[in-house]
Amino acid sequence: MPVLYSDICIIGAGPAGAATSLFLAKLGIPHLILDAATFPRDKVCGDGLDLKVFRASRHLDPDIVEDEIPANPDFLPAWGARFITPNGISCDYEYQPRNGEPPYPLFWTAKRLHFDHFLVQKIDPRFADFRPGVRVVQITRDGRRWRLKTQSAQGEQEMGCSLLIGADGDRSVVLQHLGERKIDRRHYAGTLRQYWKGVAGIHPKNLIEVYFPPGLPLSYLYIFPLPNGEANVGYGMVSEVAARGNHRLRVIFQRLLNEDPVLGPRFAGAVPVEQPVGWGLPLASRRRRAFGDGYLLVGDAASLICPTTGEGIGTGMMSGYIAAHFARKALIARRFDAEMFRFYDREIYRRLGTEIRQYHILRRILPWSWY
Repeated sequence: MPVLYSDICIIGAGPAGAATSLFLAKLGIPHLILDAATFPRDKVCGDGLDLKVFRASRHLDPDIVEDEIPANPDFLPAWGARFITPNGISCDYEYQPRNGEPPYPLFWTAKRLHFDHFLVQKIDPRFADFRPGVRVVQITRDGRRWRLKTQSAQGEQEMGCSLLIGADGDRSVVLQHLGERKIDRRHYAGTLRQYWKGVAGIHPKNLIEVYFPPGLPLSYLYIFPLPNGEANVGYGMVSEVAARGNHRLRVIFQRLLNEDPVLGPRFAGAVPVEQPVGWGLPLASRRRRAFGDGYLLVGDAASLICPTTGEGIGTGMMSGYIAAHFARKALIARRFDAEMFRFYDREIYRRLGTEIRQYHILRRILPWSWY
């Protein structure tokens, strides 16, 4: 079977990979995009969409923010945030647009099942050869090009490219090929997610909630309201803290929901929709090198999750925007060496610098005192 070649190949069609594809298409650049899954598919996440998501979306098309999302029943507006201290005191911030400001909420929530599919449906077939259900099983370097061995329902196929963009998450096959699939517990968090229905005490304006439980540093439990009376409830802790304290996240999570004096009463009449599901978060505080000869990394594959909030959708889409523009420059120059991408990390981390500095402060003080 002949090798299918494209100058650019994206592996992964989550928000980071889909955004990279959409921005490449907006620049008129043909490319190949592969994903092992078929959409719609679930992804463990907090399901919160912050301002970074909408800045990136507005760069794609203002109609996404102004018309499409507000009219979509799979998205729920959240008009602010509620922080709950270890002693049970709540602090609400409810956003009120000022005169002349557009009447948009601070946040939206949507299940990744729906949001990722929403983005994937926008992939432009004029420029993107999108192949879902195609798993990359082997990557080799052939001179200045990459060779990919793939498997799908149609069998095996070889593909090739000059620029490989790794958008396939924390368990990235690109990272595995580079020998960089390593976990640094200081810059990694373990998380759980569980969908619930009927959680009591949800704010009428769907404020997203963050609770800092007593005696559990560098961790928080969140409640994010969703459409149809559901909520995404989760708990996360920095992996180094969990390992040192021998904390078992599932035990803590169940204890908080069942016995905590602040949370317990709110879940007494609620119904879980699923069993708790675990996942790992590679934090941006690691400052992973996200480029090299013939490759760029975006999203979780580049360890770009905001270390203070655990948010990764917006930073992933932001990195897709940056990667697309670096890819354009490389194509014009017909150069895909590491020197061509030497400022890529700078452009990513200057947008995350504040959060990274705050995370290092949090590691030295009680986390709730900063909040």
